[in-house]
Amino acid sequence: MSNINFIGAGNVAWHLAQALEDAGHTIVEVYSRNMAHAAALARQLYDVQPVNSLDFTGSRAEIFILAVPDGAGLAVLKDTILPPSAIICHTSGTLPLSVLKDFTNRGVFYPLQTFSKNRKPDMSRVPFCIESDSELTENTLVALAQSISKTVYLVSSDERKVLHVGAVFACNFTNHLLALAKGLVEAEDLEFDLLKPLIEETFAKALAAANPADVQTGPAIRGDEQTIQAHLKYLKNIPLQQKIYQLLTESIRRAEKQ
Repeated sequence: MSNINFIGAGNVAWHLAQALEDAGHTIVEVYSRNMAHAAALARQLYDVQPVNSLDFTGSRAEIFILAVPDGAGLAVLKDTILPPSAIICHTSGTLPLSVLKDFTNRGVFYPLQTFSKNRKPDMSRVPFCIESDSELTENTLVALAQSISKTVYLVSSDERKVLHVGAVFACNFTNHLLALAKGLVEAEDLEFDLLKPLIEETFAKALAAANPADVQTGPAIRGDEQTIQAHLKYLKNIPLQQKIYQLLTESIRRAEKQ
């Protein structure tokens, strides 16, 4: 089992730290620029020291997991000082391994999942994407991921970038469309709950199909121009949603022709 430090105390660190501790690893310290954030995560763990210094020279941790927003990662790394033999890995879907070029033992430890503090995921089902330019570091990170997940892959920086783009479509954009649907029906004093069985069936079919395109339904796939024009007319006073409707309708039509 490993001694681990977390650099960052956001959503990813919140769940990863607890899962790794539950698997028998020791979380030594949690860093955040905001000590209140570090302390909040430390309270979820056993005997963990919250810190706001990036000088870890005297730390007994062997693995340092960088779990901060991509925009903050490079700035944090400039000030990070590690013990000579320590491994550092980041959890980003977009940053390449090369951002850790100033460290000897480096890798990527990317959990392909969406995280919110108030919802605990089943970490055993979360795919972990591992990358390193050192066989020893790679093996260490693979073993660490396998201690909490049943699904671990070796994925390059370029491959991970593609996965992250796909994840934005599958997760972030999809969730936003659900929020738009909620706003549309509730603006007319209708219950969003009326759409929930449809949403559940849509996702169930898409995940069961070999290709979600095979189970596409709706006016665009049917070529129902009368319905499409009626919908666009309804949306004329909310032009952004109207444009989204038009773009997605055109995308479905083009996909059908391929």
